[in-house]
Amino acid sequence: MINLQDRENRVATTGEYVLGTLSEDDQQAFREALVQDPALQAEVYGWQDQLLSLSTQAPPVAPRAQLWQRIDATLSAMAAALPRPARVDSTVPRSPWWERLGLWQGLSGLALAVCLVMAVLLVDRGAGVPGQAVVGARYLAVLQSPKDQSTGWVVEVQAGGTVRLLPMGDTGVVPAGRALQFWTTPQGAAGPTSLGLVKAGHPLELPVSRLPGVGAQQLFEITLEPEKGSPIDRPTGPILYVGRTVAL
Repeated sequence: MINLQDRENRVATTGEYVLGTLSEDDQQAFREALVQDPALQAEVYGWQDQLLSLSTQAPPVAPRAQLWQRIDATLSAMAAALPRPARVDSTVPRSPWWERLGLWQGLSGLALAVCLVMAVLLVDRGAGVPGQAVVGARYLAVLQSPKDQSTGWVVEVQAGGTVRLLPMGDTGVVPAGRALQFWTTPQGAAGPTSLGLVKAGHPLELPVSRLPGVGAQQLFEITLEPEKGSPIDRPTGPILYVGRTVAL
């Protein structure tokens, strides 16, 4: 079982939770602790921010069409070769977090996933096309579920241009009488600003002028609200997906 009382184990376990390398039992135990521990929630967000910054190490390129087939084949082979997570015996001392193979395997996988998402977005808007002008700074945020770290949405921001919210796979079903609401909080802002309601599984595009600011480490989140949105200028429902921007 996980031990969140020991500081070293707490840091290592939180990192492995964000990377998705914990066993099923440890993941469930961590989620239960996460609901009751605001400090632990903050540590999860801190790990997300640190790991997402890895995407700045990969300069954008326009891949050849054959590359996507190679990526698909490679990921399929990697997934087939990965061993199933072993159940951790609580009586055996946990090795230091920096020596854990699962942590570094997960880190590599997350970096690859972020780079792939960035590449898809860059190709989609014509990156690498000779003569195409680049207007303003660009930022990317990968929005993940605080519960299971699944990626639900990607936010793409271009200064002086548009904000695009793109669904990534199944974003879930919205309960009757409820709605998804999109929010942002730039660094230093007093509170979040609503960017409107979102339809599950549908992209959303807005002018950057709707944002109170644009920059790196800007928070974006999607919350579950009443059908017509939050009745106040703050979120009232649970956070479904959250992430911060990194510069492209």
